[in-house]
Amino acid sequence: METVSIHRPSDIPRAMQATLLGAQMEAGRLWSDIVGVHRKAREDRAPWPTRDMLQKHTKGRYRLHSQTVQMICHQLLANVQATSERRRNEPSSKRWLRYPYKEKRFFALYWPAQAVDYNATAKRLVLPMGRGRKSLVFRLALDFEPGGVKLVWNEGYELHIVRSDLAKAKDAPGGNRATVDLGEIHLAAVATSTGEALVVSGRGIRSDKRLLSKQLGEIARKRSRCRKGSRRAKRLQKARERRTLLSRRRIRDKRHKGTRKVIDYCVEHQVGTLYVGDPRGVRKLKSGRRHNQRIARWEVGKDMDYLGHKAERAGIACSTGDERGTSSRCPECGHRHRPKGRDWQCKACGFMGHRDVVGAVNMHLNAYDAKVTFPASVTYRRAGPMRAARGVKSPVPSLPARRSSPGTGLREGRAPPAPQLPATSLPQGGASRRDRTAGSPVRRKAQSQAA
Repeated sequence: METVSIHRPSDIPRAMQATLLGAQMEAGRLWSDIVGVHRKAREDRAPWPTRDMLQKHTKGRYRLHSQTVQMICHQLLANVQATSERRRNEPSSKRWLRYPYKEKRFFALYWPAQAVDYNATAKRLVLPMGRGRKSLVFRLALDFEPGGVKLVWNEGYELHIVRSDLAKAKDAPGGNRATVDLGEIHLAAVATSTGEALVVSGRGIRSDKRLLSKQLGEIARKRSRCRKGSRRAKRLQKARERRTLLSRRRIRDKRHKGTRKVIDYCVEHQVGTLYVGDPRGVRKLKSGRRHNQRIARWEVGKDMDYLGHKAERAGIACSTGDERGTSSRCPECGHRHRPKGRDWQCKACGFMGHRDVVGAVNMHLNAYDAKVTFPASVTYRRAGPMRAARGVKSPVPSLPARRSSPGTGLREGRAPPAPQLPATSLPQGGASRRDRTAGSPVRRKAQSQAA
């Protein structure tokens, strides 16, 4: 997985927008043609087209740069290879997993590193469009030498630029081992072989997704009362695109920050081997309309990709595997039952602990065939800085990570102490409005008349 920097060029001229639209339609025509060639070869039981065959078939037939045409052909072959490997490794996927077959009207544009020209002094990124056609020029201030470039449409044009200036760690941080239990409420729960644990909250991401669902629903209700093609309908469509794009940026930022906290924690505790559980099997369970919507919006695949990519750069060996049964087994006595709530309490031995940490601790048996002690304390962090509440002025920009009280493992169940309410006092400036009103002449007169 490559490190990609995403940039949204602003103030694109109308002439360039028309050029980009035509180029994406030409790329869509190219994709549809090569998909048809590959589909015909599969239907005729003929040898599948290779890279050389596709390049000869597409040479000089499209109004695109020659290397852009080659990159799109390579994209098709990569999709075919990935599909073949999964169908071979998972025979059950043959019933629903198909080779590329859809024709597309628009397709992304690719340029390899050797075709990209960047002038740091003038801050100009030049992307060629082929002989006899005007190149695309974007004004961008980059602090690195760009590699390959991909132009996509995501509620607006985006440039995905590969950067190769980020160095990778040569050696592993240490010899310790860790497991990660991914979740929808908590982004990740990490348990190390040294008896330490970390929980990264994912409630901020849940909140952003829920807010987006409510906003899109409100916009949909307003659009249902508009005439199709009217100015109000177009304005609502623009508002829908803006809110969707804003939410995607927020969620992507929090997801990157949350996975970064996991890898930084592993580096701090000298973890050299990381095992990430694959929880995608829970998607098949039907749990009601509301919970199914939350699970459908859970981007667990991106969490796994981000963790793998960041672990590779940190020199940590990362692998993925099954986590079935880890959250329903007691880490002390092995008793199984389905937990309720966020606290795991064993009915056999009285063990109590964090539900997601229990899953991460039990995952050590699946990954390394070794049992670890349950952590005495758990560090809690958010996917992003913990800032003060709105309207509260804090002298520090962010708050430190919160840790749970020791003794999270075996302990006797006891009722929590009664909360001590602080002593109340009248607000500065005298009695409350209710008290002042009770003593007013109008209030006293009304009380006397009622008596």
